[in-house]
Amino acid sequence: MNYFLTGGTGFIGRFLVEKLLARGGTVYVLVREQSQEKLDKLRERWGADDTQVKAVIGDLTSKNLGIDAKTLKSLKGNIDLFFHLAAVYDMGADEEAQQATNIEGTRAAVNAAEAMGAKHFHHVSSIAAAGLFKGTFREDMFEEAEKLDHPYLRTKHESEKVVRQECKVPFRIYRPGMVIGHSATGEMDKVDGPYYFFKMIQKIRHALPQWVPTVGIEGGRLNIVPVDFVVNAMDHIAHLEGEDGKCFHLVDSDPYKVGEILNIFSEAGHAPKMGMRIDSRMFGFIPPFIRQSLKNLPPVKRLTAAVLDDMGIPPSVMSFINYPTRFDARETERVLKDTGIEVPRLPDYAPVIWDYWERNLDPDLFKDRTLKGTVEGRVCVVTGATSGIGLATAQKLADAGAILVIGARKLERLKEVTAELESRGASVHAYPCDFSDMDACDEFVKTVLDNHGHVDVLVNNAGRSIRRSLDLSFDRFHDFERTMQLNYFGSVRLIMGFAPKMLERRRGHVVNISSIGVLTNAPRFSAYVASKSALDAFSRCAAAEWSDRNVTFTTINMPLVRTPMIAPTKIYDSVPTLTPDEAAGMVADAIVYRPKRIATRLGIFAQVLHALAPKMGEIVMNTGYRMFPDSPAAAGSKSGEKPKVSTEQVAFAAIMRGIYW
Repeated sequence: MNYFLTGGTGFIGRFLVEKLLARGGTVYVLVREQSQEKLDKLRERWGADDTQVKAVIGDLTSKNLGIDAKTLKSLKGNIDLFFHLAAVYDMGADEEAQQATNIEGTRAAVNAAEAMGAKHFHHVSSIAAAGLFKGTFREDMFEEAEKLDHPYLRTKHESEKVVRQECKVPFRIYRPGMVIGHSATGEMDKVDGPYYFFKMIQKIRHALPQWVPTVGIEGGRLNIVPVDFVVNAMDHIAHLEGEDGKCFHLVDSDPYKVGEILNIFSEAGHAPKMGMRIDSRMFGFIPPFIRQSLKNLPPVKRLTAAVLDDMGIPPSVMSFINYPTRFDARETERVLKDTGIEVPRLPDYAPVIWDYWERNLDPDLFKDRTLKGTVEGRVCVVTGATSGIGLATAQKLADAGAILVIGARKLERLKEVTAELESRGASVHAYPCDFSDMDACDEFVKTVLDNHGHVDVLVNNAGRSIRRSLDLSFDRFHDFERTMQLNYFGSVRLIMGFAPKMLERRRGHVVNISSIGVLTNAPRFSAYVASKSALDAFSRCAAAEWSDRNVTFTTINMPLVRTPMIAPTKIYDSVPTLTPDEAAGMVADAIVYRPKRIATRLGIFAQVLHALAPKMGEIVMNTGYRMFPDSPAAAGSKSGEKPKVSTEQVAFAAIMRGIYW
């Protein structure tokens, strides 16, 4: 048999061509002049040559598909089955493109099929042709479609109408459900339908352990089918005798609700599942005009748009959350009976769908997520850059090609570090500054802006830590003043100095090196934790103000790191700590991915414990407090003797890895 396909190089088309070739047929594929290379690659995939898969040059939106008269004449009477698959399958496409492709393209296909004398015309429509019909939509229904306001729904309905009213060739219509990837391989060509929610699921997975239940929505039933079922069913039905003039629903007869689908893919992606799902029908007592008025309030629209943009979900998709239509498929079930062609259950193949998306379609895969790609040629400021985390961070930024600005108190040490970084081929600009001195901070900001014009990344790393029990601090109020002066006021002074230029350019990122102690409420570190907590709170407030101006903040609740800052506490020599390079890796991740927070799972667990069971958290921390003594220096002793560490202390510190004691 001879076949002609529009959309033969598209997602459904490439699988259908493979099925038709298996029948020993010759397949003619409509392609644009510039798309012949794509067809050549597909021939390799199919294991076919140009005698089996023949290119027909044309264009979907031109009369008779833009096929020249000579080619049309050669095809006349030689096409047994004409498949029209080409269409815009994109909820976010503009209305003009959908009108031209879906409606006028279908009309051109119908005319071309008639011109070449095709024996049968097979039109691939969609369940979208039913609009948002409330209730069960049968295969013999068409005019009953309702709520066709969305361009995609309307153009799919109108294109099917063209076939029904204008096609003189015997035709069959197929209405697939929401087509997703292959149930065996997961193969898919674009993000659409349920895939729009995968990024949200991924973000939740990164934020929460899998065992934490979440709250979500219930929603209506979405009819999802894998591409292999659609193609197998279409191939079988198209070759049956006596089925012309009929419509076939290629759907799941037992579809899942939106909440169930999200949970199925959450499990496939090892993300937390929704333990409680809210059904919007609970709010049915609110009059529709009030619900609509609330949705149209500017603050609500702004909030909704911002959240959807962050999740990568087109606003139009939300109108399908409470999808009201069920699809009867008795004609399809009749012709597929005893063929073995059936819709697999979503939980059985969801893992391969998720895996293929995460390996091939995740939008983040197409972004340069290297440190070099993020900072090369950009001005990055690191405070406290002459030792510990700051030095290790400066080294990574230097190797990545950043325009590196470093600041620290000691001029001689700054010169040494600058020479070392320049030996790595870096562009380094060093300015001495005591960041606990507000006038010095202002001078530092002025110098940097005068010399470089702006700052792209600010890493507030310079800090002071004091480990001393409150019992030993009653006459040491200056401990609290010193930590606040450097850790809080110094950092805020820099942020407020560099922010105006960031806001003007609508580009800037601030990374604050905070402490795991903020999450654990670490005893003995009240002065240090309070200053870091203040900076965290300031940054959260500033981020809320500047969220829509692309000036972002990342807080790193850093666990214990082996740096000169902790050296005076000799007991830390015997407990697990991060290396400065490992800590700098966390800073690099903050710069590249710009998350709101980076913290260890233990730190997050401690925060959750303090929120849900504060007394329990207090008891745990008090146990550690009693287990680890103050250092001799904190107690006022000048003894440099290294304290003995018991096996009990080592075991406890290992369990509570990274927490300050």
